[in-house]
Amino acid sequence: MSTILVIGNKNYSSWSLRPWLLLRNAGVAFEEVRLPLDTPEFHARVGDWSPTGRVPVLHDNGQVVWDSLAICEYANERWLRGSGWPGDPGRRALARSVASEMHSGFPALRAQLPMNCRREPRERHWDEAAQRDIDRVLSLWSELRAQASGGDFLFGGFGIADAMFAPVCVRLRGYGVPLSGPAAAYTEAIYALPAMSEWLMAGRAETETVAHDEA
Repeated sequence: MSTILVIGNKNYSSWSLRPWLLLRNAGVAFEEVRLPLDTPEFHARVGDWSPTGRVPVLHDNGQVVWDSLAICEYANERWLRGSGWPGDPGRRALARSVASEMHSGFPALRAQLPMNCRREPRERHWDEAAQRDIDRVLSLWSELRAQASGGDFLFGGFGIADAMFAPVCVRLRGYGVPLSGPAAAYTEAIYALPAMSEWLMAGRAETETVAHDEA
């Protein structure tokens, strides 16, 4: 049996990007199954793969794992030998905290600045609630980068926390959110990953559209 990661559109699916990027960056071999979101094909096929009717979902030799963060945790134990989190217990706890904050928080940012790899910046249209989410993200990135020793990512080398925040880089760039200092450098580091470039190229080449993500 093989390892299969079932994802949505690369242009839009921020949840799919997270485990995909972690796996691809680590050189894990897997088969990709893409189900276009909000289409008859998606609704017809997703039940064959996902117990929740959502993506992403990982199938690994009979083991089924759903939810982005759960897949990343599974990958960390299965293939990454624990390197997805910092080795120091305190730093590891902090990394898990910020990854979980991203996983469950920032509702206004998610709703008003949906991920769209094809989007080019236009006029600002987000409100103060989204701006507070943006300010928190930028402050968090600056704080973590100031504490990092070596490397270009939140905790030095690329890890699960970075996979969780990678879609936010796409959101901020696509909507023209001003970036400077550590936030700008961090976004550049995410975009410089070969795996990220691969995802973005594929996403921009997709032809499907999801109306509510074209804001």
